[in-house]
Amino acid sequence: MATLRGLRETPRHLLVCEKSNFGHDKSRHRHLVETHYHNYRVSFLIPECGVLSKELNNLVMEAGPYYFVKNLPLHEFITHEFINTFVKKGKLILSLDKDTYEETGLQGHPSKYSGRNIMKFIVSIDLVDSSFNLDSKKYKRTSWSLKEKKPLKFDFLLAWHHTGAEDSSVMSYFSKYQIQEHQPKVAISTVKDLQCPVLRSGELGGEAEASCSAQELFDWLGAAFCNADLNNEPNNFISSYCCPQPSMVVAKACLCTITGFILPEKICVLLEQLCHYFDEPKLAPWVTLSVQGFADSPVSWREQEHGFRKGGEHLYNFVIFNNLDYWLQMAVGANDDCPP
Repeated sequence: MATLRGLRETPRHLLVCEKSNFGHDKSRHRHLVETHYHNYRVSFLIPECGVLSKELNNLVMEAGPYYFVKNLPLHEFITHEFINTFVKKGKLILSLDKDTYEETGLQGHPSKYSGRNIMKFIVSIDLVDSSFNLDSKKYKRTSWSLKEKKPLKFDFLLAWHHTGAEDSSVMSYFSKYQIQEHQPKVAISTVKDLQCPVLRSGELGGEAEASCSAQELFDWLGAAFCNADLNNEPNNFISSYCCPQPSMVVAKACLCTITGFILPEKICVLLEQLCHYFDEPKLAPWVTLSVQGFADSPVSWREQEHGFRKGGEHLYNFVIFNNLDYWLQMAVGANDDCPP
């Protein structure tokens, strides 16, 4: 009976909405983008637009590359050669089941979502901490654990933000392993006669018969990105969703989706360019930028533990208004802390 009751329960989800302006000194838009590390899909929607500008198109096409490495030993990430080559700051965070955790002998803590029977542990290794040097007991024990006691190998997706004149590349560094370079997949389409909710930048909660709320927009975006019908026709048995009211119909809208492993630095540049979209007068009252994280990422924002067994979603969305006000929506699933 308890099992049946559990199946009927809908997993908890959290949606946090806030508003600000990109020109405000205390606006935290850049920090939130920079600390959401593992992004696999970026989508933006521009009403009253048929073709992307040259600047936006160039940014979209320069979203990569990223790399796929097969059977890469985990201990490669703690070698001093790797740290000195690629890591300015950062931690190696492992989400391990109970057996693997005990076999490694590493120090960690139980997952906060384990319940009474602890079956998952989190291990965090600060790669640039002064105590994690080549001659320290901590480094030697960690190296022995991952290289000899419990050698672990995984398939990895890797991406690196190249900051300057470094000659090293991910391809050459991992050349002794099976490594492939990939470019993100880009899909650009023009949606005609799109029914859009009416929004007012100062009314996050909406106003009766005047504007829609952030929650209503969030639901609408999900349907729009899935190309779902929004008219709730009686003979449509696939979708009964309809656009929230009040709404307007735009003659055309440009929808662009980038799928791969997209770095926060790339998203920051794209967000800035979308803000510049309104440097010249436009018919569009707003544009949106949505970012989804990998469902099985060990973290969501910063070092916040992320779970994926009951959904795995962690995403955020910007609504950018023509006066540079913005709405920020952040959503996570059942096994996550409240977004920052």
